[in-house]
Amino acid sequence: MAITPLEFEQPLVELEEQIAQIGDPEGLGNPERAKLSDLEQSLEEKRKEIYGNLTTWQRIQLARHPSRPHTLDYVGQLFDEWTELHGDRAFSDDHACVAGFAHFREVPVAIIGQQKGSDVRDNAFRNYGSMHPEGYRKALRVMKLAEKFGRPIFCFIDTQGAFPGVGAEERGQAEAIARNIMEMSLLRVPIICVVIGEGGSGGALGIGIGDRMLMQENAYYSVISPEGCASILWRDAKFAPQAAEVLKLTSQDLHSMGVVDEIIPEPLGGAHRDPTTTTGLMAEALARHLEDLSATDVDTLLEARFQKYRAIGVCGEDAGE
Repeated sequence: MAITPLEFEQPLVELEEQIAQIGDPEGLGNPERAKLSDLEQSLEEKRKEIYGNLTTWQRIQLARHPSRPHTLDYVGQLFDEWTELHGDRAFSDDHACVAGFAHFREVPVAIIGQQKGSDVRDNAFRNYGSMHPEGYRKALRVMKLAEKFGRPIFCFIDTQGAFPGVGAEERGQAEAIARNIMEMSLLRVPIICVVIGEGGSGGALGIGIGDRMLMQENAYYSVISPEGCASILWRDAKFAPQAAEVLKLTSQDLHSMGVVDEIIPEPLGGAHRDPTTTTGLMAEALARHLEDLSATDVDTLLEARFQKYRAIGVCGEDAGE
C-alpha cells in the first residue's frame, strides 16, 4: 500500500522520483550509475536530516498518520488466540474500544485498546478512536475479569480524546472515566499502558493508569489537543504548532519529566514505514516490562503504582507571597 507523504517529507519524495526516473541500474552507463549513486546518497542524508530534527508538530503529524499501526494491528501480530468481548452490559458496544483476552508469548493476558479506522468508512465506524462512556465501562468490565483470573493487562492508547457529544455526556462520560481511573489504581494485576499514537486528555486517562507507561517515539500524550489549546489561548486553531511546543507533549518531553517510563523507538520515518520492525520493538518492550512486573509481589506492585502517580508533577510554595 502506498504511504501518503506528509508536507515536510516532500523533499524526500522529489529525490525518490528522480531515482525512479533513472530506473533499473542494470544496463546503465557509468555516468548514469554515478548520478544514481549520488541521488541515493542524497536521499539517505536528507532522511537523516529531516527525521533527526523533527519539530513537535511534525511528530504529531506522524502520530496521526493514517497508515500508522493501530491497536488491532498489534493484536494481530503480537498476540495469539485473541478473543474479543463486546458491550458494557448496560447500553451498547462501543466500536472505538476493543477489549478481550489473548496470549502473549504463552502468557494469558487481557487487552484494552482504542481503535481508529484505516479509511473514512472504518473511521466513522470506530468514531475516530473517541470512546463513549459505554466504551470505558466495557474496558472496566474486561479489566475486572482480568483481575478475577489473575491476568496482566495491556492498554493501547490512541485517541484525540473521549467523545464530547451530548449523548455521551448524558450517559455519564466524566463519571465513566473517573471510575476507570479509580478502579485501575486498585487492580491487583500488572498493568502496562502504551501510547501508540495520540494520547489526548481524559480520553487517554480512562484506560491509562498502570504500573508502567510506555510511549512510542513519535506518539504524543497531552491534557488537550494542540488545536484545542490554540483555540483557548489564541482563539484560533491555526496556532496549533505553537501550542504543541508549549504543551511539552512528546515522548522525549514526558520521559524527561518522569511521566513516561520508557520510549519505544520507531524506524526512521515513523512506525508506518516499517511495521515489522515496529512490531518487534514493541514486543521486546512489552515482554521485558511484563517479566519485571510479574515477578513483583501484588502489594508491592500497588504501593509502587500509588507512589508513581503521587510523584508526578511539581508543587512549590513561595512563603513571601
